[in-house]
Amino acid sequence: MRIGLIGTGRIGTFHAGVLERYREVGSLVVTDAEPARAAALADRIGATAAPSVDEIFRWGVDALVITAATAAHAELIGRAARAGLPVFCEKPIALDLPGTLAALREVETAGTVLQLGFQRRFDAGYTAAREAVREGRLGRLHTVRAMTSDPAPPPAAYLPLSGGLYRDCLVHDFDILRWVTGREIVEVYATGSDAGPAMFREAGDVDTAAVVLTLDDGTLATATATRCNGAGYDVRMELSGERDTVAVGLDDRTPIASTEPQGPPPADKPWPGFLERFAPAYEAELKAFVDVVRGVRENPCDGWEALRALRVAEACEMSRAGRRVVRMEEVPGAGADGRP
Repeated sequence: MRIGLIGTGRIGTFHAGVLERYREVGSLVVTDAEPARAAALADRIGATAAPSVDEIFRWGVDALVITAATAAHAELIGRAARAGLPVFCEKPIALDLPGTLAALREVETAGTVLQLGFQRRFDAGYTAAREAVREGRLGRLHTVRAMTSDPAPPPAAYLPLSGGLYRDCLVHDFDILRWVTGREIVEVYATGSDAGPAMFREAGDVDTAAVVLTLDDGTLATATATRCNGAGYDVRMELSGERDTVAVGLDDRTPIASTEPQGPPPADKPWPGFLERFAPAYEAELKAFVDVVRGVRENPCDGWEALRALRVAEACEMSRAGRRVVRMEEVPGAGADGRP
């Protein structure tokens, strides 16, 4: 098959290298808003560089991988849907609900495939936790703790384009909470702090956030995130039930130190970032997409899943602004994911 890849930044470069190794991918065509960057990548991995997105569509491909800037996602998804192409897209579809719904309706109308890049669903630790919950090994689940801590803030220019900490970062935690537990989130209370670098205040964003979420069976969950975790990249989940407790993301590279005399030693090589921590998961989700295109696997994470996670992020923004609990039925888009 021939796959087109739009966007050759850090994650696009990683995905291109993975796709080029799959024997099912006969050729890879890459493009970028900066053509020289796409050409340099193509030279390194033996792909073909296209001068622009138009050539990707004109030359013809069997599927499309979108790793372009967030603002371009919805338009590219719609264009691919109208061309009848299956799409893998890094999250988000769009930074707002109307844009997300419009793109999803185009995919639905065209009858094409849209797989979203929530890579944690392909991580071995999260998969094992999901199995433990679903098989009842923890007993009745009563508490879940999720966290995402970045080692350093992103560039200041990125913040106004990111959608904010809830939509850009914690949306992964909201998705994985649903996926691991099999439950829906029914209400949230969110707060945040902008006490760190001034660029967050200037962008109207927060550098640290905490959310209390209630699931539809009464289970309580917390989700926290920060852009300023100097110890390293730290993504974890703890699930506690009446029988047992398990932790995801706890290994010899977890950037945490114990103060106990008999505690484990600190990590020698803490995780520096998301690509290193989730490299196997990123590879697995792309392999899944190739299998979806080949027709040998069902879509493991369609666009409606992205809508559900985004609606939780929207509820968090409403909660932070109003300093109150927000029920999910208050968020626009409720019921929009019910297929006819």
